[in-house]
Amino acid sequence: MTHSTHAYDADPRNDRILIDVNGELFPRAEAKVSVFDSGFVLGDGVWEGLRVYPGPDGKGVVAFFDRHLTRLYDGAKTLDYALPLTPDELKARIYACLDANDAREGVHVRLMTSRGLKATPYQDPRATISPATIVIIPEFKTPKPQDAGVDLFTVHVRRGYPDVQDQKLNSHSKINCIMACIQAAKAGADEALMLDPQGFVATCNSTHFFIVRDGEAWTSSGDYCLGGITRGAVLEAANEAGVRTREKNFSLTDVYGAQEAFVTGTFAGLTPVSSVDGRNIREGIGPVTERLRAAYLELVAADVAKGR
Repeated sequence: MTHSTHAYDADPRNDRILIDVNGELFPRAEAKVSVFDSGFVLGDGVWEGLRVYPGPDGKGVVAFFDRHLTRLYDGAKTLDYALPLTPDELKARIYACLDANDAREGVHVRLMTSRGLKATPYQDPRATISPATIVIIPEFKTPKPQDAGVDLFTVHVRRGYPDVQDQKLNSHSKINCIMACIQAAKAGADEALMLDPQGFVATCNSTHFFIVRDGEAWTSSGDYCLGGITRGAVLEAANEAGVRTREKNFSLTDVYGAQEAFVTGTFAGLTPVSSVDGRNIREGIGPVTERLRAAYLELVAADVAKGR
């Protein structure tokens, strides 16, 4: 993962982190869920990745916290299970976990929820015998600089129709993304570029994709991808920065002829793309990408400045 958008330097503090499992803190080696948990048995649950920045009082603040929690609770409602905490209670639990780890900056949180324990390993939700499981894993992770750009490979695995598996649901069931990631890795790329059922560009396996043509930033229509928090923030930041954006269908021909390309995600923000399918896009970060990154970081700073 030396060039992955999720690449980071190992931090010895991660060996000593405290992980919250259903409201109780455990050392990393002791944090466990049951083999009968719905998330383990079936991938039945939803999750969020959160990024922590130093707040105005020196404590860690999660950027765009409310947006992430809205997506999480919408996902749980879609799967028809109730989280045992209100959003404010869950927010307080996450901040308590961060404070217990003295986690103030350079931190990525994996917030995982599942339907709960099963009486037996069977898919029917009526076999669930406990409240929903909630796990909070805070890790010290600083993204490695990737300004030289990452390489993408277009895979045969598609982002499917919402009546098969709605791509807007941030579920633990990520097999299509994992299969896409495997194919891209086997091809020597850093991440997979995925198409929609019509053959238009949709998104990447773990990030969202943008191209720049004639000074405009294009991204997919959004019909076949997760409602990305960073994607949405970048579109907002572009409006503030005076960069015109388009959410539209476009093909690989548009990608190969682009002047710039980049991907977005909670962990690394904006990362430039140097090539797609062996076609060189641009070596290093382009002027529009750099402008949008600066505007995005300003938006993050303004959100974090509000504090907890």
